[in-house]
Amino acid sequence: MRGNRGAKPTRMASPTQRNEARHWLVTGGAGFIGSHLCDALAARGDAVTILDNLSTGRIENVAAVCERENVTFVEGSVTDAETVDELMAGVDGCLHLASAVGVQLVVDNPLESLLNNVRGTDVVMSAAARHGRRLLFTSTSEVYGKNSMGALEESSDRILGSPFKARWAYAIAKSFGESLAHSLHREQGASFVVVRLFNTVGPRQQGRYGMVLPRFVQQALSGEELTVYGSGRQSRCFAHVHDTVRAIVLLNDHPASTGDVFNIGGTTEISIVDLARRVIARTDSRSTIRFVPYDEAYGDGFEELGRRQPDTGRTSSLVGWAPSRTVDDAIDDIARHERARLLADASLAA
Repeated sequence: MRGNRGAKPTRMASPTQRNEARHWLVTGGAGFIGSHLCDALAARGDAVTILDNLSTGRIENVAAVCERENVTFVEGSVTDAETVDELMAGVDGCLHLASAVGVQLVVDNPLESLLNNVRGTDVVMSAAARHGRRLLFTSTSEVYGKNSMGALEESSDRILGSPFKARWAYAIAKSFGESLAHSLHREQGASFVVVRLFNTVGPRQQGRYGMVLPRFVQQALSGEELTVYGSGRQSRCFAHVHDTVRAIVLLNDHPASTGDVFNIGGTTEISIVDLARRVIARTDSRSTIRFVPYDEAYGDGFEELGRRQPDTGRTSSLVGWAPSRTVDDAIDDIARHERARLLADASLAA
């Protein structure tokens, strides 16, 4: 797979109907969501070029899909303008997912996260606009900041905390990406669409970067205490990665999504402490729950969000999308994936 580094994708003409295959550049394609997206695109017959530097993505995530003849893996960074330009010239469009993600990673490395996200987005979007390629930019619910006023619409106000708090570096970088996308669309006619993702969960997601559900599942399977930060009363709406990917593909395909922004997320709200209890029950674990103060987990001055709930009406109205999987489905799928990984690790050790 890494031997394809120098391969230049064959240019494919843009189709007029969905049954004609297209060629997509997926940045961050070896990551959690990106790898599932590559699976979906390749399975329907589209060609896929994956660009990932494997800083947070894993080659194991795309090992199976890269066995397909219509998939090429390129190990490289989105900040490498020459590589991005070469790849962009040979595809029909781009889905830009490459990003430093996870609260823990951003808090630990705020400067690196901010600069890499901004520089990478600038390089990718500029290349797409220059070559006239369609681009879908994956933003985040973090751009709403501390706004916890019920279900958030795409036009809801953003209430960001102080730029001196590391927590908000990710939101600032993604806000820059959204503004750049809209400016390129408005001033240069670029075919761009923005999606804001709300707490996507599922197999292949890692807990080490602050992702709560895989961390809970890993702790439960190991018989460890499930660490709940703060009071546990903060709530989220979780979306299964297969539902998220389905929405991304539908919005990317639809011509009327161009120049607009869409929320993608689950609609069932659950508190974090209840999520921990649900994980313990569904994994038949004997683990208990331990509450950890935010300052102990993330350092002094960390700001948590009370609620995070999306209004997905705009997405549903345009493409007829609605979540089809529950948080229990996600817990079961993550647990199945983790058990298989632990068994494989044990076999290698033996």
